[in-house]
Amino acid sequence: MGLFDFLKRKELAEISTLKGLLVKYQPIIDLDKEILNAKAEFELFMSKKQAEMDSNISSKTKDLEALGASFDTLNSDYKKSLEIYTKLRKEISLFESKLDVIEFGIYEPVYDFEKSDDYRREQELIIDKQKAMIQADNAAICRTNWTVEGSESKGRAVVNRYKKLMLRAFNGECDALISKVKWNNVNQMKERMHKLFEAINKLGEGFSVYINTEYLNLKQKELILEHEYQTKRQQEKDELRRVQEELREEEKVRREIEQAQRDAEKDEATYQKALEKARKDVEQTTGEKHEKLLAQIEKLEQELKEAQERKERALSMAQQTKRGHVYVISNIGSFGENVFKIGMTRRLEPLDRIKELGDASVPFQFDVHAMIFSEDAPTLENELHKAFDNKKVNMINFRKEFFNVTIDEIENVIIQNGINAEFVRLSEAMEYRETLAILEKLKNPDVTETIEQKIRTEFPESLN
Repeated sequence: MGLFDFLKRKELAEISTLKGLLVKYQPIIDLDKEILNAKAEFELFMSKKQAEMDSNISSKTKDLEALGASFDTLNSDYKKSLEIYTKLRKEISLFESKLDVIEFGIYEPVYDFEKSDDYRREQELIIDKQKAMIQADNAAICRTNWTVEGSESKGRAVVNRYKKLMLRAFNGECDALISKVKWNNVNQMKERMHKLFEAINKLGEGFSVYINTEYLNLKQKELILEHEYQTKRQQEKDELRRVQEELREEEKVRREIEQAQRDAEKDEATYQKALEKARKDVEQTTGEKHEKLLAQIEKLEQELKEAQERKERALSMAQQTKRGHVYVISNIGSFGENVFKIGMTRRLEPLDRIKELGDASVPFQFDVHAMIFSEDAPTLENELHKAFDNKKVNMINFRKEFFNVTIDEIENVIIQNGINAEFVRLSEAMEYRETLAILEKLKNPDVTETIEQKIRTEFPESLN
């Protein structure tokens, strides 16, 4: 065998081996191809999806931009509409009679006269100024020289008639507003007067006729003075009522003290006479009867002393007008928790005053938390009122002595004033609590009866 044949056989053997390897690894080769094909398909798919997503994002972005523009337009329209609504609502409220017209604010007093008559005098001066402006032809003005049929005098006559019509309309409406002014609408009426001024002046634009702003200011001052006059009158009435109430209370105190003096003097005379008789009788007795008379004398001396003390106390109360009791009372059925009335009375029997306060004006009786005797009761009462000035239930009428405080706060102020007083912390509120129980029974009669039966069965002694 030659070299050529050897090499040929070797080459064939290698080729055969390579074919065997190709057959062996053919599945792997096919898998690689599939992977490459799948990868190519996936990349193509992702490329298409990316294009679709980019298109969608672009479309959505445009939609979002359109929505944003639409929102801006709607928001702008809303703000304009809200502004128009607020303006219209305010103008409508000018003609509504409501107790809670908050948009016009709390009224701040302009004048500070001592008496209501001073407001009336100032108001008369303001009215005189209005008349002077009308007489001087300054209340309404015309900025144009009109001619009628070529005549300036006829033009002035027409203008003057128009001025009179405008002023008559304005004055008539203003007088109606002034007559209706109250505590809760003074700012509202003032604004209505200004709107009226603008409306009438708008009607006069055609003739260039206008009501003078100075005349409007005088009318508004007249309105304010009328309101403050009415307020001052009411304050004077309240003060007069307070003084009359104090006089009635003083008269009750005077009568009570005089009656106590008479009773004490009568008792003193009775005990004195009985004591003198007993002292005479004791000198003529002995034994057991003598001992009884001595005991009787001792008792009469004690009763005489007490009568004299009552007489002295009544006399002292009559002479010293500052002596009295400061009371702290509550009425949770009428006013709720932590609302206390702090007042003063000079009655010899201070609880009589508390009973009077719990009359038909409130549904339940008051509970007494403290009754403090003081040599200067008005000063102590005033100190307590000042301490809780920012906690008054009624911030307008200082005579209403109710405060939103706690018993601890009241007791602290009492201690700060160097007074040691006993306080009852819990409100008994008997009538109120019994009323609640009755109401509960009316709501749930079966439940209440079952509870009562159970108590009757288990604790019969509690019902005796």
